[in-house]
Amino acid sequence: MLIAVWWVRIYTTWVTNWMNPEVGPVRWMLIVLMLIGLVLSTSIPDAFGDRSLQFALAYILMQVGRTVFVIFSFRRVGDAEGALNLTRIAIWFIYSAPFWIARAMVGGDPQLALWAAALGIELSAPAVHYWVPLIKATAIESWQVLGGHMAERAGLFVILALGESIIVTGTLFSRSEITPSSVLALLAAFVGTILFWPLYFSHGAEHGHRFITKSEQTGRIARLTYTYLHMLLVGGVVLVAVGDDLVLAHPDDPLDGTTAAIVVAAAALYLLGNLLFKRSIGRPWLRSHLLGMAALTALFLAWPAIPGITPLAITWIGVGNVGLVVVIDEFVWPVDEDNNDTAQEADSVEA
Repeated sequence: MLIAVWWVRIYTTWVTNWMNPEVGPVRWMLIVLMLIGLVLSTSIPDAFGDRSLQFALAYILMQVGRTVFVIFSFRRVGDAEGALNLTRIAIWFIYSAPFWIARAMVGGDPQLALWAAALGIELSAPAVHYWVPLIKATAIESWQVLGGHMAERAGLFVILALGESIIVTGTLFSRSEITPSSVLALLAAFVGTILFWPLYFSHGAEHGHRFITKSEQTGRIARLTYTYLHMLLVGGVVLVAVGDDLVLAHPDDPLDGTTAAIVVAAAALYLLGNLLFKRSIGRPWLRSHLLGMAALTALFLAWPAIPGITPLAITWIGVGNVGLVVVIDEFVWPVDEDNNDTAQEADSVEA
């Protein structure tokens, strides 16, 4: 669900880089996408049940319909190269479509495998430049975008994910019995989300905005940094919300392996996403992030040997670990974000 929703969002971001949303037809296209997106979002809770076909059809209609609209728009203004590029993209979406709708025909357990195959096809498409027999691949130079717009849209999605995670956890807390442990669990969720903010926005988002704006390879950076790597960041936020809900439901119970894995993996995934994101925009391999992930790995390996550890305890240990990474970034290993943007660009993009 995370990857599918992100994929719809990021392709729409690319399209609004190439087309003016203030123009009437483009605005109506976005309004229609909004309506179909409402159908998509309402089907998510039961997407692996009775509403799987609703989700699949809404997803296909958004991806294919938006792409076809842009193809005709490019042809109308005489942009043959742009129309050909979008034709390649449409072919890849059409190729994956049978995997999305097959679940309605086969039903049952194969659904996850079929949808994973569909996403695998779509995720590999940009990596191979949308290669299609006879019409070959798209040149990366034709993917140029407005870097500032791409960075802003990606940052807004992170903000939405962070805010939504707090809303979901707060809703669960309002339905639970209020105890000292549940209050501490809610506080841990809140503090953890607050700590996630500076990890991305203090030394990442603004630097990325400047980096891609100055770059002559905006398409390449947008593909790696803002299309692929941001999935790890949003995935970490979503996984944190799952872990917070598990902890809030049973804060003082004996810790089980599933809860421990989710709580630790969520913070580690977010740190990994930030590490790769910042490296891709010219920063060095940040030791604070590497040490934070190593500490979380050690915590996961050691928790069975810690007597009496609870979900609430491991959550606060994870929050403390993330807090230490933030402190190191802010006060111990500051980085001059205005230096070496251009000098490090080629190396970081290739890395």
